[in-house]
Amino acid sequence: MSKPLTLLGIETSCDETAAAVLRFEDGKATLLSDVIRTQLAEHAPYLGVVPEIAARAHAELADLTVAAAMNASGLKYADLDGVAATAGPGLIGGVLVGLMTGKAIAQAAGKPFIPVNHLEGHALSPRLSEDCPFPYLLLLVSGGHCQFLEVRGLGDYRRLGSTIDDAAGEAFDKVAKLLGLGFPGGPAVEKMAASGNPKAHDFPRPLLGRPGLEMSFAGLKTAIARASEGARTDQEKADICASFQAAICDVLAEKTRRALAGFDADADEKRFVVAGGVASNKAIRAALEAAASANGARLIAPPLRHCTDNAAMIALAGAERLAAGKDAEGLASGARPRWPLDEASAKADPVFGAGRRGAKA
Repeated sequence: MSKPLTLLGIETSCDETAAAVLRFEDGKATLLSDVIRTQLAEHAPYLGVVPEIAARAHAELADLTVAAAMNASGLKYADLDGVAATAGPGLIGGVLVGLMTGKAIAQAAGKPFIPVNHLEGHALSPRLSEDCPFPYLLLLVSGGHCQFLEVRGLGDYRRLGSTIDDAAGEAFDKVAKLLGLGFPGGPAVEKMAASGNPKAHDFPRPLLGRPGLEMSFAGLKTAIARASEGARTDQEKADICASFQAAICDVLAEKTRRALAGFDADADEKRFVVAGGVASNKAIRAALEAAASANGARLIAPPLRHCTDNAAMIALAGAERLAAGKDAEGLASGARPRWPLDEASAKADPVFGAGRRGAKA
């Protein structure tokens, strides 16, 4: 029996200001509170996230969000065993707000401060609600990232392939902007695609014929830009959205089949985890579930609330690190993100320095 740990998590990497209190005991997480304040209204006029606006919103909301999470948990700061906050990657202004808020609380309460990589939070997020032991294959697919990784254990990750240009979520946002569907783009495109014909346009499936797990979505985005020039009616736009979504599904499903075929789970059950905001797309999730089933794997995905950015996953990552004796150095802990961002950092990082291949994240 391990000692129960109670952590406050703070997430401010993009356009959600979030705080959560989580109790971690015997490898199981129990959420005591989970507060997410979005900035959709602030960014909607610009059809995308504006870093300066996001940073200012985080500065205004961080203290209020943390207070709401603590009040909902029924705990005081003295009851915490640590404070975790996103340390990157993300929009630097927002990341700094969360880091400074977390460090200030940790210092005032005399608790350890645990810097958490945002992507590690996503990688561990299925463990918030599912029995998802290591190892598992992960597809992290969001607005800024699209990559396959082997997750062998806490801090033990091996990248198998990633996008060489745009992320899938970024492509969704750009398509929505081209078609005038508003912001955020992902849900808007998915809604429009529901009434469209996925075979109306034969859009490219980039890198589908090339061996390996690298992906590319920039060319697909260009094809959409050309097709959208003649789109006038809602039905024409719906057909473009449906055909675009089908192309994304085909690419992710085929790359998933390849990844699973080469994944040595070394366990009784082969587990395939999909995480990140794009994992909330129903068509994509269905395509991935079919690919997993065809390769004898069980698909595991976080609840929709925890697919997008949230503080619960940051609190969980912090709790798992604290329980394992990692980063339990109080305010002396560094805030360097721990993730395979490029080959140079991999060679210098003992956690990610072995056995990786692939392009930039």
